[in-house]
Amino acid sequence: MGILVKPARKLMTVDEFFDFVHRPENDARCFDLVRGEVIEVSRPNRPHGMICANGMFILMNYARKTTRFYVTGDTGVVLERRPDTVRGPDIAVWDDVQRFEDLPKKWGNTQPRVAVEVLSPNDRPDYVHNKITDYLNNNVDMVWVLDPPTRTLTVHRPGVEPVIRTEKDWLTGNDVLPGFRCKVAEFFRKPQAPTRKHRTKRKK
Repeated sequence: MGILVKPARKLMTVDEFFDFVHRPENDARCFDLVRGEVIEVSRPNRPHGMICANGMFILMNYARKTTRFYVTGDTGVVLERRPDTVRGPDIAVWDDVQRFEDLPKKWGNTQPRVAVEVLSPNDRPDYVHNKITDYLNNNVDMVWVLDPPTRTLTVHRPGVEPVIRTEKDWLTGNDVLPGFRCKVAEFFRKPQAPTRKHRTKRKK
């Protein structure tokens, strides 16, 4: 869900937005910039965070094996200019640089190959639709949208009908992430609880 912050007298630019979100008073808040207007988004809940952590683990393992890609979490992505748009996918997969030293100090001017979004309980359908559209219209090759209640993953690609995958299905990276393959259920997997023998007693 996104809430429009009271607009300024003029539309905000990417650089102004970068300075705005890094003010001390905004440290615990989350924002997007949508065609020059600042949108405040809600902080995710625990299921959302666990799914993001699983997704980071899955994609990081893939990236390390290929040595071509790298993965970021909750990083600003510049999608449009004049007016400016900056979205923050939960996870993003990139292949624009090969060395840590070459990473942009701010948000850079390239887009990720894949953007991953995990739905939150209060996300409005129109907000999610607009966010996916912004990605696909601005050089993001593929968007994965994970829905915790249904435990499904929807694959979005430019000019192609969305495809819904269930927990029982295998997910591939198509031609965007060559060789990537995993069960959708892995994104929703909760770590095994320790057996009784390995549990430690809490101090009273």
